[in-house]
Parts: sequence; C-alpha cells; structure tokens
Amino acid sequence: MTPGGKPPSRRKAWRYAPKAAPPLGHLWAGRTQRQAFLRYWISDNLWNAAHLATYVSLRLLPMDTVSRFGAALGRFAIPRYHKGAAARARDTMQRLRPTGDKGEEDRRFQAYCAAQGRVMTEFSAVGRIAAHPDRISISDLDIVREAAGNGPVILAGMHLGNWEILPIVMATADIPVHSTYVPPSARAQAWIASHVRRKIGLRLLPPGVQGMRPALKVLQQGGVISIFCDEAFAGKIRGPFFGRPAHLEGNMALAVRLARLTGATICPWYAVRGDGFRFTFQCLPALRLPEGPASDSMLAADAERLNALIEPVISAHLEQWFFVDSALPKSTASKERG
Repeated sequence: MTPGGKPPSRRKAWRYAPKAAPPLGHLWAGRTQRQAFLRYWISDNLWNAAHLATYVSLRLLPMDTVSRFGAALGRFAIPRYHKGAAARARDTMQRLRPTGDKGEEDRRFQAYCAAQGRVMTEFSAVGRIAAHPDRISISDLDIVREAAGNGPVILAGMHLGNWEILPIVMATADIPVHSTYVPPSARAQAWIASHVRRKIGLRLLPPGVQGMRPALKVLQQGGVISIFCDEAFAGKIRGPFFGRPAHLEGNMALAVRLARLTGATICPWYAVRGDGFRFTFQCLPALRLPEGPASDSMLAADAERLNALIEPVISAHLEQWFFVDSALPKSTASKERG
C-alpha cells in the first residue's frame, strides 16, 4: 500500500508495434491519409538521409572531435529549436537541486545542452572507445562479477554520461549482456542505435512486452540482462520517484518483479562523463531482495529499495541526465536532493 492507503498504481503492458508504411492508395485518399503518406515517404526520408549522412560523416572524424561537435551542436540547437525541453530542463534542475544563483543555473543549463548533444553524436564514435581503455575508469566491477558467478543478474542502469559503454565495460569481465530497449521513432535513428549496440556486443531483446518472455528465459538460464530504471513517459518523469509514493508503472517495478520471479541479484550501475569523451563507470552495492510473496505491497517496497540507490546518483548529476528535460509531476517535493 502507498502512504495514503491506496494500492500502488500499475500501467498496462506496452506492446511495441513499428509504424506501418502507408500504401500508395493513401496518396489519393483523404487529406489526413495523403499527409501521412507524404510525411512517411518524403519528409521523413529526407530526415532519415540527413541522420545517416551525419552518422557516416562523423565516423570519419577523431573521437574527441565528434564529442566536441555534439557539445557545440547541443548548446546551439536546444535553446533555439527545443525551447519547451529547455524550459522543462531548467525547471527540473531548479526544483530538485535549487541554487538561488542565476549564474549557476545558467552554467548547469549549458552543461545539460552540451551533454545532450554529445550523446547524440557519440553514436558515431562510442564503439572506438573499446580500443582505448584508459578513457573509462571502472570501479567496483567485482560486484557484478561475483553476482554473475552465483546466478542471474539484472543490471539496473541510469541514463547518465553515455550509457552505451555498458557492453564495452562488461566485455572486460567476459559478461555478455542482453538488454531491453525502446527504439527511437525516427527510422534512421532506430537503425543507427540498433546497429551500434549490436556491434559493441549488446544482445537486444524485443522491445515492449514482447521482450519479457525472452528476458525471463535469459535470467532462468543464469544470464545477465540490462534494464534502465530511470525513465519518462508521455513527457513526465516516472522514475526515480523524487518524493512520490512508490508505483508499479515503470521499469523499477519490472526489475524487481523479474528479480522475484528468478532470484536474480539487482546490480545498479552508472557512467558519468569526465573531461570530454572520458567516463567513470561505477557499480553500486548489489541489491538482493528479501524473501516474501510478490504482492503489490512487497513489490512497491522493493521498488523503494531500488529507488533509494539510484535517485541520489541522478540528483547529483542532473546536468548529465537524459530525462532532465521531462516534466516533474506537481506532487514532487521541491527540496534539494543528493
């Protein structure tokens, strides 16, 4: 139960379905169908071509140049062309970690813009970091090694720094990782993300509820899966909880539910950016759930335990958090955290 005595809220399982290509007949149908046809086959494909050309072009440049270009692009484009996201990012950072200092707020905003831009362009370079291990400082990876040696593991990740380095780090410990994911809506971006992730060693599970049975099978066979436990849905932050009652609507609930079904150990981790295209990869203490029935109240308590590990980390690195430009629910406590 939540503090108000109500059962924790749930969400309907999300079933992934790729956007269907409008048939030629839509070109002569009504206005709405014709616009959808032209958008899918013409305007979307112009953007697809631009995304692919950018991805291929950046692959020709040095890693640091790619990352610096992304930072400059983010600082230029976000305040001008993504004003709604920019306003939400400022509001979220101010509500979660108020400063009272306009100069500091502006510095954090510029850091957010640079971080968002870097993540986007670094798809063209992230695979190359495997050949430069000095660029990733790894701490407490033995936590995951020990857990994986004793049974199934759920890697509970956070969208900080550049999270695409996970399979590169796990390869140093000879730990293969299967991952849930949500494909970007743009077709070229979805292909780039899938291509890069497979190339650096990530084993992708089907998106949405279709991936749950394969994920369960991996864990039942003693394997390792990755679930990102911070998220936004419909433009609002769903995890971490940030002072709200625990709910069963997101990936934290999914992680603890799978852990209870399979006896998996939950290993939270994050990667934060250092100077440019350099990162610190940190494993947090493993979470082994106490025995008990998988009731809603128990799952909510489990989600609270997991939230207590990831929320302080995200609060401390808001400028590097991918979802900081999503809105906080009005019920979120506006006090300094972390």
